Amino acid sequence: MAAPLLLTLACPDRPGITARVTGFLYERSCNILDAQQFNDRAESGGSDRFFMRVVFDPDGSTSEALRGEFASLASAHEMEWKFTAQNRPRRTIIMVSKFDHCLVDLLYRWRTGELNIAPVAIVSNHPREAAIHGDIGDIPFRHIPVTPDTKPAAEATLRVLAEELDAELVVLARYMQVFSDEQSAHFAGRCINIHHSFLPGFKGARPYHQAHERGVKIIGATAHFVTQDLDEGPIIHQDVERISHADSPADLVRKGRDIERRVLAEAVRLFAEERVLMNGNRTVVFRD
Repeated sequence: MAAPLLLTLACPDRPGITARVTGFLYERSCNILDAQQFNDRAESGGSDRFFMRVVFDPDGSTSEALRGEFASLASAHEMEWKFTAQNRPRRTIIMVSKFDHCLVDLLYRWRTGELNIAPVAIVSNHPREAAIHGDIGDIPFRHIPVTPDTKPAAEATLRVLAEELDAELVVLARYMQVFSDEQSAHFAGRCINIHHSFLPGFKGARPYHQAHERGVKIIGATAHFVTQDLDEGPIIHQDVERISHADSPADLVRKGRDIERRVLAEAVRLFAEERVLMNGNRTVVFRD
């Protein structure tokens, strides 16, 4: 039996879209295994757009054949859409600087089958011995140093690398270099970053120490798409953890790293499973 296929789509909201999509699959003997939809209603302050994610058994049809047949329906409804194999790993570049806790966690989850990705390269602005303390196996490592003078060339090198490797996703796993506007635009919708949720309250160096000085009671992390607005891209996933007066700055750093790991991993999982659809400055996330 052929592996299940995924259809995701977004379009202006209007009556009958669900019926047209499910009818299209029924007419081709496709069996729907899971379906989710969301109407972002204008009267509720939304974008007046419709979003849908469908998993189905293609009954022998290929994704290429279905794409060709679906194109006219999609055009009539002004859809942004995609057919893809549900079990196909998404080719991923992971970028890291000197803190590799998120990288190591992603690789562990990938190796245990939790993340449907295929790491095609690990990239750092530091040499391998300074950037990575865990085992990366035979995943290619690429050192691309970045200075103010070399930044344009370094970013161009990354774009070429991503094209050569056919990368579908770039993950900034505590990569401590800010993308230029050009770089952010180039990877729009396929580059995920992680940061502590104190921003913009605690910007700059040692944010957990700043939080400790202010006596915060909740710390957190946010995974989002990279845009030209630093750390303000569409949010994919967030989480928090309560802390107390007894926690030291070192405790906040330790707990913060744990939140960063799990938030980034969940955002990568959601992306790889085609559960995240862009909705302007926001996202629609179809949870399982």
